[in-house]
Amino acid sequence: MSESPRSTGKPAHQNVTFDSNGTPAHGYLALPPARSGPGVIVIQEWWGLTDHIADVTDRLAAEGFVALAPDLYGGNVAHDSQEAFRMMQELPVERGVELLSGAVDHLLALPEVTSDTVGTVGFCMGGGFVLYLAAKDPRVSAAVPFYGVIQGEVPDFSDLEAQILGHYGERDETVPVPTLDGLARTIREQSGVEPDFRMYPADHAFSNDGRPEVYDAESAQQAWRATTDFLRSTIK
Repeated sequence: MSESPRSTGKPAHQNVTFDSNGTPAHGYLALPPARSGPGVIVIQEWWGLTDHIADVTDRLAAEGFVALAPDLYGGNVAHDSQEAFRMMQELPVERGVELLSGAVDHLLALPEVTSDTVGTVGFCMGGGFVLYLAAKDPRVSAAVPFYGVIQGEVPDFSDLEAQILGHYGERDETVPVPTLDGLARTIREQSGVEPDFRMYPADHAFSNDGRPEVYDAESAQQAWRATTDFLRSTIK
């Protein structure tokens, strides 16, 4: 997870403020051309709410979704991997899930959102939060972790309602391939949900086109097409 994000030196993208369990939270909201559609939560990498995450949010809106990227770092964006690691460590998992649940509240309350549940798409740290949130919040019907990093203990999936589509790189040393078998088994045994973990001939962060040293266009495009099809068929 080294190297710097595309938005080094820039502030986080924010254009909405919402209540999250009694405290103000911020994020980036994008509406589709039709101005309404199913809701999707986009969860940031460890860098923060960067250009890349805002771009993913815009791309999901262009696909017909009302997409909201909550700002888990309160306006801060990391300038290097050391700072990103520190910021990630300073965000307790419980607090992150609390903020994300507030974002789900906000998204489902918007008149533009036509679904009763939401999809979640997250990257790196955000991919881990996709699974934490889906394990806790039954309003999540579609969970898509991209090379998701689970911090600490694996969540309890006993109350999981969401279907899961995961995208991982075969050369990703941050999320070793052998660990995914155990994760899939835990999800299946605890919830009865069979996760669809897909492997690509790529490195960690292969979908981040702001990082040419790891970006893999073919793998990214395949994962994106699968994700949008999955969200359309799963969010209700």
